[in-house]
Amino acid sequence: MEFEEYLVQKKIDAVAFKKTDNVRFTEWNELFKTMHPDSFTAQKKFLINDIRRRYLVTDATSNKETPGDARD
Repeated sequence: MEFEEYLVQKKIDAVAFKKTDNVRFTEWNELFKTMHPDSFTAQKKFLINDIRRRYLVTDATSNKETPGDARD
């Protein structure tokens, strides 16, 4: 699983998160590569909730097609 996919599952707008807080996004992305998603969630649980509140996926952002979503 890629970090961006994980963020979508957590209802976090990856594009807005990366654009606004690139340092944290990059740090978390690198950390995510080294551990299981459940372990990452357990370690960052309260921080993830804060990030979700800031960068919540809205209907407009969830309707955008992301690379890899096209399955024709």
